[in-house]
Amino acid sequence: MKLIPAIDLRAGHCVRLLHGDFEAETRYPMDPHSLLTQYREVGADWLHIVDLDGARDGSLGNRAIIVELAAAKSVNLQVGGGLRNTAALAQMLDAGVARAVVGSAAILKVEQVQAWLAHFGPERLTLAFDVSIDNSEAPRVMTHGWQRQSEYSLWDALDNYSASPLKHVLCTDVGRDGALTGPNVELYREAVRRYPQIEWQASGGIRNAHDLHALSEAGAAAAISGKALLENLIPIEELQPFLPNA
Repeated sequence: MKLIPAIDLRAGHCVRLLHGDFEAETRYPMDPHSLLTQYREVGADWLHIVDLDGARDGSLGNRAIIVELAAAKSVNLQVGGGLRNTAALAQMLDAGVARAVVGSAAILKVEQVQAWLAHFGPERLTLAFDVSIDNSEAPRVMTHGWQRQSEYSLWDALDNYSASPLKHVLCTDVGRDGALTGPNVELYREAVRRYPQIEWQASGGIRNAHDLHALSEAGAAAAISGKALLENLIPIEELQPFLPNA
């Protein structure tokens, strides 16, 4: 399993949200270019970037920063937030982004996303499913920047792509995101059991190296971490087993 550091951008600043709440924002003083360099130097070969303004209202305010980071070609970028049509996806990928993330559209526009997978190829797209654990303990998919809960479980959503060449899926437990309460290891273990052909990216709650080892043992292909890395909660030597170039 590899560790993929995450940067969330809002109005050009690096931030983290608690449970996806835009009113519960923590802003960090580091600029995205410096963070990319920092993560590359400790051995990361991928960086996950979320354009929060794009995710919320389709704003392109952070697009120039992302294009600059992609042009540096120092790490592979996986970018999401506001990529809702073919032109936006093509623009990101043509700018040098290695993999584009498709969020709400993966639930709301299944046929379109199936066509994107066929057109761009399974290595260039990641489908992101943000889930909330309901009273029945089923992982229900959230849409529209985590503002709405859909009628679909995560398993329903994945079944829509059973005939598509889907390879990369990012799953975030919204209730744990930014909270440093530990990841939902059982969720990812069940996801890997049900869909072993998928390379699962686990996101939400990571706080220490023990969590990374637990996700690795559950079968996750990658772990996405933002807050724990931004706040230097995990010693570098404990991160090295999960950083390919360490």
